[in-house]
Amino acid sequence: MINTFFVKQIKANLPFQPNAEQEQVLEALAGFLLSPQTDNLFLLTGYAGTGKTSLVGALVKTLDSLQQKVVLLAPTGRAAKVFAHKAGHAAYTIHKKIYRQRSFSNETDNFTLSDNLHQHTLFLVDEASMIANEGLSGNVFGSGRLLDDLVQYVYSGQGCRMLLTGDTAQLPPVGEEESPALSPTMLEGYGLHVHTASLTQVARQLNDSGILFNATRLRHILSEEACFDLPKLRLQGFADIRRLLGSELIDSLSASYDRVGMEETMVICRSNKRANLYNIGIRNTILYREEELSSGDWLLVAKNNYFWTEGNKELDFIANGDIAVVRRVRRTREMYGFRFADVTLSFPDYDDWELDATVLLDTLHSDYPALSREENDRLFHNVLEDYADLPRKADRMKKMKADPHYNALQVKYAYAVTPCHKAQGGQWKHIYLDQGYLTEEMLSPDYFRWLYTAFTRATEQLYLVNWVKEEIE
Repeated sequence: MINTFFVKQIKANLPFQPNAEQEQVLEALAGFLLSPQTDNLFLLTGYAGTGKTSLVGALVKTLDSLQQKVVLLAPTGRAAKVFAHKAGHAAYTIHKKIYRQRSFSNETDNFTLSDNLHQHTLFLVDEASMIANEGLSGNVFGSGRLLDDLVQYVYSGQGCRMLLTGDTAQLPPVGEEESPALSPTMLEGYGLHVHTASLTQVARQLNDSGILFNATRLRHILSEEACFDLPKLRLQGFADIRRLLGSELIDSLSASYDRVGMEETMVICRSNKRANLYNIGIRNTILYREEELSSGDWLLVAKNNYFWTEGNKELDFIANGDIAVVRRVRRTREMYGFRFADVTLSFPDYDDWELDATVLLDTLHSDYPALSREENDRLFHNVLEDYADLPRKADRMKKMKADPHYNALQVKYAYAVTPCHKAQGGQWKHIYLDQGYLTEEMLSPDYFRWLYTAFTRATEQLYLVNWVKEEIE
């Protein structure tokens, strides 16, 4: 039977012998992919360590070897880069693939759904827990509902279908109680026949990885809805997880930068204020950077920006959460009550693509994620005064949309990030996790999801910074 042959091919690309649960998933995948129906969707959920990534990678290799068309997608640039590396196949962000900007318009809020010209193609979407579907105010993409648009795009293509993968224990999209793309009921609402499979059995030996052992324990707490007490973490006997005192932090971070590089080292915090303290401390005490912005600095984009990539084929827009590296700082200045710098940036998650842009320096030290509403209004009105001599409002607005200061990139230092959504979908070899001040009153399922998500971002080493002894066994 062709199903048996297909399963055999996938198993040949696996780095291990599949267990009974994985065998069942492979059989289900074969049935889905070989079905003549095109209104099918496959939802594959799996916890950390269950082999989901390996199965998906083997599936992609098999489809490539059989010359079957497959497109890999992920919600963020970082997630797409990680996905491409694991699958050995090019991957794209969902936004870049399914939206296009009307080149004939001067507006920036004009990203519309592209035509799906693919035929008989499998769209494989990783990190589906991050896909939102709440229409957000000011959203410039399509309908403003990403899952709706993704489904419409995929199934408008002749003979195309979709496979969604994700981890139900991770954080849902901001502002949503659950991940809509991981809900069979939600997906069936599109008129699709939804195939589901779950990987729950940890394939790797728990005794080999403290990261995986403790992530699994956190997931059990979530599944049992027992989020009332401080979690007990087991560190003894594990080489890949350890508690780190504040006095050891500088030396340990310096060692990580030397050993795995700045690109593979990340500090995850729970508050912007805490992240700012880390960012300033790292620049001053480890990197010895005296200037506010220097060549080699790593920056995190704090707000979507469409101005600096207009008409660029490499990148449609710069997304909130994208990471950039400063290559050159040409000049800094103060205007309109704010401070700006003209810089050359490269984007490591997009093949080090380079861009000349103006960045806003004020957001580097702010305890807010980006400019506050009041600050945005002040910048708008201050810049607008430069065009007060133009009698027509339409002409003034046109000038505003082309003004580099009003459209400056809002950025923060990227040595420490928060919230965990900024890190979700990405992975780093070394993670430093600081949960800050925590009491039992602050415990909730959201906290445990946050902690589980943070744990599973580390691939080699996890450091628990200033962790209270009550949480260690």
